[in-house]
Order: sequence, then C-alpha cells, then structure tokens
Amino acid sequence: MPATRSDLFAFLDSLGIETTTQDHRAVFTVAESEGIHDAIPGGHTKNLFLKDKKGNLFLVVALHDAEIDLKSIHQKIGAQGRVSFGKADLLMEVFGVEPGSVTPFALINDRAARRVTPVLDAAMMAVDPLNYHPLQNTATTTISADDLKRFVEACGHELRVLPVSAQSMDAAGDV
Repeated sequence: MPATRSDLFAFLDSLGIETTTQDHRAVFTVAESEGIHDAIPGGHTKNLFLKDKKGNLFLVVALHDAEIDLKSIHQKIGAQGRVSFGKADLLMEVFGVEPGSVTPFALINDRAARRVTPVLDAAMMAVDPLNYHPLQNTATTTISADDLKRFVEACGHELRVLPVSAQSMDAAGDV
C-alpha cells in the first residue's frame, strides 16, 4: 500500500523537517499551476519520471520553467541510452502516484526497492524554499532545499545534484 499524505507528513515530522502545505484545485501540468505560483512563495518545479532502454528509472526534478533536453539528458544522468517517459502504470507501481502528482516526496514509496535514481537539478537546488505536491496534485508543500536533501537521503537514495537544465549549464559557465 503506498504512503498517504498523512504518512508523508508523519515521516517528515520524524526527521524534524518543517514544511507548510496549501490545498488548492487539482493541477495536472505546469501551465495549469501558474496561478498557484503567485500565491505560494519559493521555487515551483516540474518532475520527469524517465526510463532508459535497460529499464532503469530516473526522477529528474527541476524548476518549472527549466529547459531540459530530453535527447541528451541520458548522458548527464548516467542512463543507458536515450530516455522516455515512464508509463502511468509503472509510475503507480513504483511511486504510488498518478500522472500529475509526480514529486520527489514519492521517494517515500521507493525506500525498500530503490528502483528510482533521483536527480535534482543544480539550478533548482540554489533556490530556497522549494514547492512540491505531497503525493497528490491538490496541494503544494513547501520545504527548504537542505531539508529536501535530507528527505531524499532518509529514503535511502543517493543524493545526486547535477546540472541537467539549460539554466544550470548557463550558471556553471558563469563561474
């Protein structure tokens, strides 16, 4: 049985991670969530559930307006060949969420199997706080970037912060 929103909040509490959550209408795309961005401060995000040719799974998390080249991202994240979006049934099997509700918080449902490799975009991790759905697309939970890192590690996943968006690559070139 996948974790519920209440299970997620209890897990975050057990880690001493403070969050705030705001309920809203269901949103299924970044475009639909634009009005919510004005009401909730912080970085708003998109989450890409990807599968490579060998069946390896990745969750790429970036700012909502990040430009990500899906034709070359496999080279940046260590995938075996090009990637495609994971299907809805696989998303439910692995993460216990439906399309439109993909979130790094779904790693709570991948603690035992650790089938998914989470990749957090470096440009996103420079923003604080960050906003994600709490396993359902009818709310947004705000968390600090440092606490997101702690959450990912507490779920048993290796923390991978990589420059996967054009914004991260631009910032790396400015250094």
